[in-house]
Amino acid sequence: MIEINVQPEETVLIGLITGKQNEARVNETMNELAFLVETAGGIPVKRFIQKLDRPDPRTFIGSGKLQEVKEYIIAEKIGTVVFDDELGSSQLRNIERELACKVLDRTNLILDIFAHRARTATARTQVELAQYEYLLPRLSRMWTHLEKQRGGIGMRGPGEKEIETDRRIIRDRMSLLKKQLEIIDKQKITQRSGREKMVRVALIGYTNVGKSTLMNLISKSDVFAENKLFATLDTTVRKVVIDNLPFLLTDTVGFIRKLPHGLVESFKSTLDEVREADLLLHIVDISHSDFEEQIAVVSQTLAEIKAADKPMMMVFNKIDAYNHIEQEEGDLSDRKAENIPLVELKKTWIAKANSPAVFISAKQKFNIDELRKELYDQVYALHIKRFPYNKMLY
Repeated sequence: MIEINVQPEETVLIGLITGKQNEARVNETMNELAFLVETAGGIPVKRFIQKLDRPDPRTFIGSGKLQEVKEYIIAEKIGTVVFDDELGSSQLRNIERELACKVLDRTNLILDIFAHRARTATARTQVELAQYEYLLPRLSRMWTHLEKQRGGIGMRGPGEKEIETDRRIIRDRMSLLKKQLEIIDKQKITQRSGREKMVRVALIGYTNVGKSTLMNLISKSDVFAENKLFATLDTTVRKVVIDNLPFLLTDTVGFIRKLPHGLVESFKSTLDEVREADLLLHIVDISHSDFEEQIAVVSQTLAEIKAADKPMMMVFNKIDAYNHIEQEEGDLSDRKAENIPLVELKKTWIAKANSPAVFISAKQKFNIDELRKELYDQVYALHIKRFPYNKMLY
């Protein structure tokens, strides 16, 4: 697909503090939104955050804040505004009418990144279906809006198709895509059935925590890895042998806050690799200031796909980037992760994780031998449980 607009788009970000979210949490999600924009090829230049009891049903943010945004984008000639939450069709229409520029929400942005990152026919089919799920209730707004667009962030994939794609055609297309995914599901089931004799280990975790880097390190493969969100969409399976003990290692798509429900549904065949794994390696970026929240997001997503009861091994990655901030003597404020020395943090998590936990740096190859030993022990236990007569072989 040819990119029409090759210039990075300067983008304004908009977030909302409500009774359900405090300022610190919103600032963190806005940082993530900025990273999403950068991953999509944009340049975040300004943030607007407003406090409201609940989102405005007409424009999401209040009229005064919207006017402030409008004055800024006119003065700075900004062409794209991105909201940190999903907007309804009427909200999108009202905001676009007021701002007279391209307006995206977090869901649209994530779908755009997925469309750009999808490399295989399976991933492209999954993403296209999720995009249509998003577009269908917004058609009345999209067609008049698309006449003014010339490509760029949020306009990849189905969003670039011509206006003749009406509701009937989209529903027909969605029906076809669902049938294609059913065929893919059957093919995946057949592929997995041939692997039943081997223990299956799946790498899971928040996006950009280093899963693909670790996959390459353990399996000595060349899975695409990059310091961007959702660098890997396609499931990769590799056979790994540690001390003559073979098993299958799978790299999966990363999770994220506010993951669009349509993506979870569309990526069913990919997430089946997680559901059917014998052991989950939950990779955590311990250098991230909000890594505990990321752990919670992954746990919630596992519960949604009915994989929360799987045996799990916690792998805290990026210890080389962990920055410990010393508290001043007499400081009685709540201790946060960044205030705790790594040695103490290890003891804390090992004690409360209720599962094996190792601390590594995949990039610098720190403690990889410890990881391999623990992984061997976990896989060995699963293997012997399944094949007790092979006990003497390993």
